[in-house]
Amino acid sequence: MTQRRPKRTYTDEFRVKMVQLYNNGKPRSEIIREYDLTPSAFNKWVKRYNDTGSFTEADNRSDHEKKMLKLQKEIEQLKMENDILKQAALIMGRKEK
Repeated sequence: MTQRRPKRTYTDEFRVKMVQLYNNGKPRSEIIREYDLTPSAFNKWVKRYNDTGSFTEADNRSDHEKKMLKLQKEIEQLKMENDILKQAALIMGRKEK
């Protein structure tokens, strides 16, 4: 069984340099081997940077994903308000008796 490598973090400056090397024609396999990168991380960097010029997940969400997140937040807010109203109705019902 192979051991997992510890999670590493990279600066945006480093990521940009890696993507620029690739975009300027350096082979993907060479970059990954030379800088000891995981292929999945490198592929994600290239796709995100070339699509939007950013590495952050929030900047790379589709309009559909953004709308879904907004609706999920709204649902949670409405559930909370509904729970508060139910509790208030129970309290008010007890006081009127």
